[in-house]
Amino acid sequence: MNTSRRTPPIFTAVHIVCAILFGAFAWLQRNDIDPEIYYKSSSLDATLWFVFYLLIAVLFVIAIFRPLPRWLLIVSILACLVEMVMTGPGLVENLFGDREFTMTQVSMSAEDPRVELSREFFGAVIAFAGVLFLFLRNEKTSSKQG
Repeated sequence: MNTSRRTPPIFTAVHIVCAILFGAFAWLQRNDIDPEIYYKSSSLDATLWFVFYLLIAVLFVIAIFRPLPRWLLIVSILACLVEMVMTGPGLVENLFGDREFTMTQVSMSAEDPRVELSREFFGAVIAFAGVLFLFLRNEKTSSKQG
């Protein structure tokens, strides 16, 4: 099986932009371990999200040159779905709870757990969209090669 492929220029550009975007997400994730700012901050959780966003960035780069392992994309999709389920209740509380919906409060600090959970939910949605894009492109190009 030939593992090399030629990615059209438009998709190469999309992959590079997405790799930069997810790399920036990983870099910004460093702030989530400050217990004075973030509700129940966890170094492990922030590290896992840093690694996950970085993994997605790397996958976008690799996908320019070769097909990605299907199992890795499926595991990544499942990780996104698990995070969406875990943070979804905070979003629901933010949307339908007694207090007014907010994503920023007075500042970007996350003293209110529903705000931090809402942000994490949307981060998982963005990650899911990125991995799903990779999965669908991978499936399409794999079927053309086979």
